[in-house]
Amino acid sequence: MNLTILQAVILGLAQGLGEFLPISSSAHLVLIPWIFGWADPGLTFDVALHVGTLVAVVIYFWRDWWELILKGFTDFRSVKGRLFWFLVAATVPGAICGFLLEKKAETVFRSPILIAVMLIVMGIFLYWADRGSSKKIGIDQTTFGTSLVIGISQALAIIPGVSRSGITMTTGLLAGLTREGAARFSFLLSTPIIFGAAVVKLPGVISNPSVVTVNFVIGMLVSCLTGIASIDFLLRYVQAKDFLPFVWYRFMLGALVIVIAMTRL
Repeated sequence: MNLTILQAVILGLAQGLGEFLPISSSAHLVLIPWIFGWADPGLTFDVALHVGTLVAVVIYFWRDWWELILKGFTDFRSVKGRLFWFLVAATVPGAICGFLLEKKAETVFRSPILIAVMLIVMGIFLYWADRGSSKKIGIDQTTFGTSLVIGISQALAIIPGVSRSGITMTTGLLAGLTREGAARFSFLLSTPIIFGAAVVKLPGVISNPSVVTVNFVIGMLVSCLTGIASIDFLLRYVQAKDFLPFVWYRFMLGALVIVIAMTRL
């Protein structure tokens, strides 16, 4: 893993911010090394970053998950019990898509131009959803149908630039969820999908434990701490403000990548 401490910190920040803010962590993990000419940090570092954000979401929502799991198995007719099984159902489409398209995600979908286009296109959809939706439904009023549609939309996030949090929040908004409801559902839904991504890649780390270096641990810790801060920030932010700053960020980053790509032809 040819990675300096500074690079580990920057990529950890990118993962922690991008996983939960609607700006695409996978896009940043591809684009940052591409822009600065860094060597590919490798599979094991990718696992470390995902473990960091998994720990972040578990730490932040452990009480929610404890109650969801408890109610899901003891009182599935309750609001929390239903929500637990809705989240389970919503996880399935993304898991299947990730399994079937894993190879393409690691090759074809990593084109900087494709990522730039998806950043801009999904920025447009996020803006449209944020401006035009009713935003009246809380997370406790989420239906099975809405949950499943959000889960299906999550499958698109296998393309870097779409953003898992971005597409799920956009779909939640279009379904009438409040900004906070859409964000909270997105974060809860991220727990099993991040866990699955880490588990799938874990055998590669176990087979070569020597790659677990100080930089590996630093990247994981930074992504974890940044992830916690990102979740807390966004849940507070959306209570009073819209997603426009994230839309503009996506537009500017997408445009910058296209300009850089054109100059390198």
